[in-house]
Amino acid sequence: MHFQEWLQSLRTSGGVRGPENKDFWSLVPSLPLSSSFSFSSLSLSPSSLLGIGALASFTAYWLVTRPRPMRPPCDLNAQSIPVQGEPNWRRSALLKDDVLLEFYYDDTRTAYDMFQRGLRVAGDGPCLGFRKPGEPYQWISYTEVAEQAQVLGSGLLGKGCQPNPDQLVGIFAQNRPEWIISELACYTFSMAVVPLYDTLGEEAMVHILNLAEISLVICDKEEKAESLLGNKEKGVTPTLSCLVLFNPCSDAIVERGKNCGVEILELTQLMPPQPQDLAVVCFTSGTTGTMCFYRSLCESSSTPTTLHDVSISYLPLAHMFERMIQVSMLCHGARVGFYQGDISLLMDDIKTLKPTFFPVVPRLLNRIYDKVSSVTSPLRRAVLHYAVRRKKAELSSGVVRNNSLWDRLVFNRIQANLGGNLRFILTASAPISPTVLSFLRATLGCLIFEGYGQTECTAGCTFSMPGDWSAGHVGAPLPCAMVKLIDIPDMNYYAKNGEGEICIRGHSVFRGYLKDEEKTTEALDRDGWLHSGDVGQWLPNGTLRIIDRKKHIFKLSQGEYIAPEKIENVYMRCVPVLQVFVHGDSLQSHLIGIVVPDPEVFIDWVKKRGIVGSYEELCQNPDVKKEVLEDMTAVGKEAGLKSFEQVKDLHLHPEMFSVSNGLLTPTLKTRRVDIHRVFQEQITNMYSTTAI
Repeated sequence: MHFQEWLQSLRTSGGVRGPENKDFWSLVPSLPLSSSFSFSSLSLSPSSLLGIGALASFTAYWLVTRPRPMRPPCDLNAQSIPVQGEPNWRRSALLKDDVLLEFYYDDTRTAYDMFQRGLRVAGDGPCLGFRKPGEPYQWISYTEVAEQAQVLGSGLLGKGCQPNPDQLVGIFAQNRPEWIISELACYTFSMAVVPLYDTLGEEAMVHILNLAEISLVICDKEEKAESLLGNKEKGVTPTLSCLVLFNPCSDAIVERGKNCGVEILELTQLMPPQPQDLAVVCFTSGTTGTMCFYRSLCESSSTPTTLHDVSISYLPLAHMFERMIQVSMLCHGARVGFYQGDISLLMDDIKTLKPTFFPVVPRLLNRIYDKVSSVTSPLRRAVLHYAVRRKKAELSSGVVRNNSLWDRLVFNRIQANLGGNLRFILTASAPISPTVLSFLRATLGCLIFEGYGQTECTAGCTFSMPGDWSAGHVGAPLPCAMVKLIDIPDMNYYAKNGEGEICIRGHSVFRGYLKDEEKTTEALDRDGWLHSGDVGQWLPNGTLRIIDRKKHIFKLSQGEYIAPEKIENVYMRCVPVLQVFVHGDSLQSHLIGIVVPDPEVFIDWVKKRGIVGSYEELCQNPDVKKEVLEDMTAVGKEAGLKSFEQVKDLHLHPEMFSVSNGLLTPTLKTRRVDIHRVFQEQITNMYSTTAI
């Protein structure tokens, strides 16, 4: 079975293969129909006949309704195939040959085409959803979205924007329907989009506006317009000339804009591109702009989505992962509901929306796992673990369902908290613990896929294979990409051993950074291979495992190389740990850590060890610190961390790392430099007091 055929079958089957449609009577053994046969000749009493009939009915019912395993699209022991006989250079086994897949549909070659396809499929069906506190979701239809995008795009042209890919338009807003409508407006007239976000900081924002020569920015709130006007008034963003707001704006800000040469408009006041044209410039790092083209968006965005699917949008639209989810949903005429803009209300939004598709990052799955697994009652804990084992046994045979006895008795409330309709989950952006992944596949009763990629390859280059419910890998190469490993001598990784830096090549790989030839040359070699900076390992079944990180390595004083992100991913498996930052210094011989305990389980976890107090008090308690450090050391030892890779001291911090406090990026990755700066005093104290 080849890729397009399999993807279609997965969509039509709803993702989880149900009972096969067989005629009921074909399952009942035929009886002899000779003239001499009669039930009376069996010499059975009426009660015996009723019992036999009941048994036959039960057997037939079980045969009809028993769960069926999903049929994988390829041999799960050979999920990727060597290219040109090179075992470390691989492609997807779903391809017929070494020619990479370019487009999933012949009529969808740009993001504009993909929305137009969704429009043809769904018509007046719901497209983008939003809600106000305490109210149900309201929906804007595909037809209305298309009309609004056309009107807004025409308005942009009227304000001097040119209908070509050299015209870059900024979008500075939270996730909401107008974000997608603005993006589609740009795509309709071949303009490219530059997403902006709060946590970039003033310096990075000015750099982006000037580098991309942005004259028009679309904002959601007046506060963001004011921050942009502040830069204009200082004379540091001379090209900015127009701001368009989603929300109504005051006369005061209109007058302020006029005084510094910026026209302020409300959204209400206001030719399809080619595959090779520029679609979006992502400044994920805040300094380098990744140029992604329409062809790349189309090749990387296919998921097993149907017309009836519903997705919740809460991950930053400035991040390519969420953008690809949106494009894929729109392409298939599916619905996208936006959260209210407050992450603390996300679970309430999910219960109201009841999504069938849930894109997540591992941090969120870890929190769900910690909450579900932190059962205090011994009896309930024993029942939970037994039910998980039974569901894992079904998973091992390829059966994925949410209607088993254990789902009804044990997991029903867990599934209801996520809306009760989940069909599949996609996790990406960081590694996830195999323990967490296997546990949630059992408890949530839906398909959970894991992918790997980065902005430079338009979000994804590998994807776990349906039917393969093993954990500890990120799947095989997607049909649009080839993946190979190359030597990293300094870290003792060699391709001949099936280990090395992950390199990606294909139509989905970006063409370079905006106006930055030096950075482009560092990322892309002469043969078009993107050097990811991640370290991978080929497994015997052709899947890829992420084992290390090249970009953030440093040396300790004794010369040992340290990859802190690998160590942090191990420590995240500790029950009391919500977030962790591992730090080392080339003048020191050991590591120390900053740990944010999980407030939902931390107090009970400590109480079991005979220590009580408030969350903040416990974070200051040296005995608690000792208990957490011992637990982390035990988990690290079990995971195979060497002695020099274990932290020797830590600081417990009661406030989460977040985007709002500047310690996480919009893609929820750790801002290592900023965390080091914020905790410089604690780091210095730990090194001065820890004796090794």
